[in-house]
Amino acid sequence: MNQNIPSIHPCTLTDLPTLQAISRETFADTFGAANTPEDLAKYLDRAYAPAKLHREMTNSDSHFFFLQVGSTVCGYLKVNTGAAQSEPMPADNFEVERIYIRKAYQKHGYGRILIELAEQLARDAHKSRMWLGVWEHNDNARGFYARSGFHQIGEHTFTIGGSRQTDYLLGKDL
Repeated sequence: MNQNIPSIHPCTLTDLPTLQAISRETFADTFGAANTPEDLAKYLDRAYAPAKLHREMTNSDSHFFFLQVGSTVCGYLKVNTGAAQSEPMPADNFEVERIYIRKAYQKHGYGRILIELAEQLARDAHKSRMWLGVWEHNDNARGFYARSGFHQIGEHTFTIGGSRQTDYLLGKDL
């Protein structure tokens, strides 16, 4: 088997420590410079606490998938339906809550693989629209989502400590 070909598999509770580590690493890489170290640390401790991730992983309306190359987990996808969606949305919507790719593995097409998986999952679930939130200053992600067929459908405020930031809500009709 070629060790450079990525594989995808659903996350299980035994993957929780790896999921937590990648979540903290990728979030800090993306948002660290825009926040104070204290605010960032508090957010990471709250948002990616083992108990919180455990609740997310055991929610039947949320699903996590690791993308690996060889034995290395390069990133992951989290998707939500129903009440698990992070914003109130109609029942025919499918949320891509996280596509987190570790910095060393960005620009290798792995985000494309995960967004295509999300779209297939949404179609299999008979959803008519995918949606996600993206930080207004994450130009790389915004460009990626635009190339993937997403357009702005709204926005919301995302707060880390004393910093209020804007996330654009993007949608793609299926």
